[in-house]
Amino acid sequence: MKVANFSEVEARSVSEPGAKGVTLRVLMGKNVGATNYVMRHFELAPGGNTPFHTHDWEHEVFVLSGQGKVRRTAGGETEIGPGSFVFVAANEEHGFTCTGSAPLAFLCVVPGGKYPGQ
Repeated sequence: MKVANFSEVEARSVSEPGAKGVTLRVLMGKNVGATNYVMRHFELAPGGNTPFHTHDWEHEVFVLSGQGKVRRTAGGETEIGPGSFVFVAANEEHGFTCTGSAPLAFLCVVPGGKYPGQ
């Protein structure tokens, strides 16, 4: 068993093309012996966004704080805020944007072995 606080995990800036003002912490993955899933904490600065992208694995997202939008090809944009959850299917184009004056923070779970640097 591993118990920790997210603030104890190194925050890394996301430098992928198209990313702006995004910080990522890998909370649970290989670092705690998890083999099936990787739980990540994202924080988008006001005006920040993840790239609009796709990949061959699903995401489960839960919004902790802030206001934003999730963009997807089949359905445009949807407002999200605290308590919102988003399922992103494999190969579905998606991207997140912070639209509020405070950071947008969310948890994102992906299958183990799919995320580089887990």
